Amino acid sequence: MALGDKYADVLALSQELGVKDGNWKEEGGKIKLWGKAEYQLDANRLWDKIKEHPGWENEVVADLQATRTDVYGYHTVKSGDTLSGIAKRLLGSANRYMDIFNVNKDQLSDPDKIKVGQKLVIPKP
Repeated sequence: MALGDKYADVLALSQELGVKDGNWKEEGGKIKLWGKAEYQLDANRLWDKIKEHPGWENEVVADLQATRTDVYGYHTVKSGDTLSGIAKRLLGSANRYMDIFNVNKDQLSDPDKIKVGQKLVIPKP
């Protein structure tokens, strides 16, 4: 199987995230990926997708950068989301839920009341 086929989900995600100045090629038995995601959160999502593939350590060379550093990124609230769940998944600690709440006070009045579809700023880890 060609590496481009194996990592097609990563390439599709890069398009979905709007990675700019990016591309990929197979060379020397490796897939080389590069590009600029808008936020570090998006670049990390790409890395997470890469790491879902067994053997990625020996097959992937990637240069994925973020163009904006003012915030970590954005998350659109889905059914079942909580601020602590989002904080744990994206920032590594459920205890960081108040950090998310505090940077989104323009649209949140209570950390226990978020709504599906809200686009929340995710602060830097």
